[in-house]
Amino acid sequence: MDRIDGVLGSLPGELYTSDPDVTARYLTDFRRFRTGATRAVLRPRTTAEVQRIVALCAAHGVPLVPQGGNTSYCAAATPSASGEELVLSLERLNAIRAIDPGNLSLTAEAGCVLSVLQEAADAAGLMLPLDLGARQSCQIGGNLSTNAGGISVLKYGMARDLVLGLEAVLPDGQRLDVLQPLRKNNTGYDVKQMLLGAEGTLGVITAVSLKLARKPAQTVTAFLAIDNIDVLTDILARAQILTGENITSFEYISHHSLALLLAAQQELRHPLETPSAHYVLMEAQSCSPVLALEDAVGQLLEELMGEGQVTDGTLAASAQQRDALWYLREHIPEAEVANGGSVKHDVSVPTSALPAFITRASALVETQSEGGRLSIYGHVGDGNVHFNVVAPEGAAPATYKPWFEREVSPRLYDLAVAMGGSFGAEYGIGIIKLDLLDRYGDPAKRHMMRAIKAALDPANLMNPGKVVRA
Repeated sequence: MDRIDGVLGSLPGELYTSDPDVTARYLTDFRRFRTGATRAVLRPRTTAEVQRIVALCAAHGVPLVPQGGNTSYCAAATPSASGEELVLSLERLNAIRAIDPGNLSLTAEAGCVLSVLQEAADAAGLMLPLDLGARQSCQIGGNLSTNAGGISVLKYGMARDLVLGLEAVLPDGQRLDVLQPLRKNNTGYDVKQMLLGAEGTLGVITAVSLKLARKPAQTVTAFLAIDNIDVLTDILARAQILTGENITSFEYISHHSLALLLAAQQELRHPLETPSAHYVLMEAQSCSPVLALEDAVGQLLEELMGEGQVTDGTLAASAQQRDALWYLREHIPEAEVANGGSVKHDVSVPTSALPAFITRASALVETQSEGGRLSIYGHVGDGNVHFNVVAPEGAAPATYKPWFEREVSPRLYDLAVAMGGSFGAEYGIGIIKLDLLDRYGDPAKRHMMRAIKAALDPANLMNPGKVVRA
């Protein structure tokens, strides 16, 4: 009997499947970069069952790959091709344990789909601020393991900023229980933060207590045309001041990105009469029913258009119009896929440097890759831009993309780092970005990461090969 048989032979059959037709859907990453292999997918229903599985794997020396909704852009939840790792799916840990409106908190298990938690908060008269385009499929455990960002970081922060408490199973099978939904708990190291963004390499998140917010009583959504990208951060600052810091989203969309989408989905219409080089999708929300939020946004647009900083714009007059504007922002990746996919650069720089980065990086691509089609969009308020490049028309994406990643992408990362930024803003490291971490990561930070990994997982059984090299 080998090691994996030793684990599976000690578990009831309802906790795992070895059916190749079933396990196949757990083996390929979201962007189809990697396809791994596994003898079985483990599907526990409780934290106690996760503990049992992890303890058995530790005893038999079997590596585990925790997986949520499998929406990682960096293959963080994909097993290796060796077949020596077991996949641990959290999808059946999907109970909402508690909602406490008086405490503005929600406690839920790791396999809960994000949209389900949003709906539960809404039913309680509150809001879960974490919001991503993958909300219908991503799971909260994966969101926390990758420290997801999304469209509301500007006001509410990253996923880690919404965590009050955490339950997890450590690599030796111990249960970490710091799940209390407390805003003040100053009792030593904040150990839960080590698991947030660790991509399953330090333990398995099984449940979380999250901050909720008051449900917006008002939402004002605007789509703006801007000729000069240099005014972006000035517009954001003025918007925050005039609305009393009630800007929740301030999303940049380039003309190229919008054009790709409109060409790929010809049933869509341009929201403005006159095309522009740059666009902003701005949203303001307030839980106050009496604050004159629409008047504040209206005054902002009047001033900006009068000064020529905004050349055209529209306000959503209904929830349907709001959804139509957000559809444009959230479906740009689909347009890239329709054109053969893109080389993605998930970079961040100080917010004040974002316009300059976009300008300089665009010029770099134009000189180094004639015909490469830019698709640039992102979160102006937190300095995160998705600087993507689609193959020239007529070029073979399968040939162009590896060439670009080898010859041009390093220059874009060099530029971001030289401007005080990062090569990885919100996607994480996984397998795909290990080389970038080696090149750009602070040596002392990498040393600390290796030391923490060795202390908690000395046998390197938790998601091996991700984030920290063996």
